Order: sequence, then structure tokens, then C-alpha cells
Amino acid sequence: MEGLPSDEALLIGVAERDIGAFRTLYERHAGWLGLRLGRRCNDRDLVADAVQDTFVAVWRAPRGFRGDGDIAAWLWGIAIRRLVSRLRKRTDIAAVFDTAGATPAAEDQVLLSVEYGDIGGALARLSPEMRAVIQAVVLDGLTAKEAAQLLHVPISSVKTRLYRAKALLRATLAEEPS
Repeated sequence: MEGLPSDEALLIGVAERDIGAFRTLYERHAGWLGLRLGRRCNDRDLVADAVQDTFVAVWRAPRGFRGDGDIAAWLWGIAIRRLVSRLRKRTDIAAVFDTAGATPAAEDQVLLSVEYGDIGGALARLSPEMRAVIQAVVLDGLTAKEAAQLLHVPISSVKTRLYRAKALLRATLAEEPS
């Protein structure tokens, strides 16, 4: 990305109402946000709306980024909350978290290991329900209440699954050689 403006520079441009900077930021991040949100929800229109809402929020308040992390992570936080907000209003749409079988597909195992390193293998060993809670609460940064709404389960189930999943992850990581 040498020669291309950084995300920080683009966000400064957005704050100054530079539509070109906004377009570049959108083109750089909308695709992966849509793909990643699509792994959480089975409705493409809802995902597209959540991505659109994310960038509307960025245009309205680009100074909402406090500078204490990566802009991509900040965008992800906005996007996942926009998706949860939209899912909250709909009960006919389910969140999607590798529920097809007890063992993730080979592609998912590779993605887990690439995206999360050593912990990817430990995550792959969790049940789909526990993996979904870890993904929502730990990896996506949702509250237990938001995760419960996203997953359409009681908040007590989220808390129980999170507790059990963390215990299993600790045990699995403790037994793996470094």
C-alpha cells in the first residue's frame, strides 16, 4: 500500500468532508466488512444495510474514532453493532456461526488458524454454540446482551457458554506444546 493514503489520513479527509477520501475508505473496507458480516447473518440485504449504516455513521461522526486502535477494528465495531441493531428488529433471521456440524469445514479451520493463530485450533474444537458465543463476545466485542440478541438465545445461555468455552480453551491451550 505504498503511495496510498493511510486509513488515518482518509479519516482526517472524511472529517474535512472530502468525498474522495470517504469513497476510498469505503472501497477499502466495505468488501471485507460485508463478507465478515455475511458470516454472521444469512440475509444479504440486511448485511448490505448494516455496511451502509456503518459508513453513514462514519460520514456523520468521523471524529468518533479516538485513535486508540486500528481504524478497521473501529469500523468492525460499528458494523457488528449496526447488524445487531437490525437483527433486534427481526425474528425471522438467524445469526450464522458454523452451525452445520460439530466440526468446522476445512476452509473454516484454515481461516481460524490464519485469523487467530494458535488459538484457531482450540476454537475449532469448541461446539458450534460455544464458538458462536466466543466469536460474538470475545472476538467481535459484543456485550452478553448484544450477543444474546444476535444469537437469539437467552442472556444466561450466552454467559454459561462463554464461561464453559473459556474453560475449554484454557485447557486445550495448556495441553498443546509451544
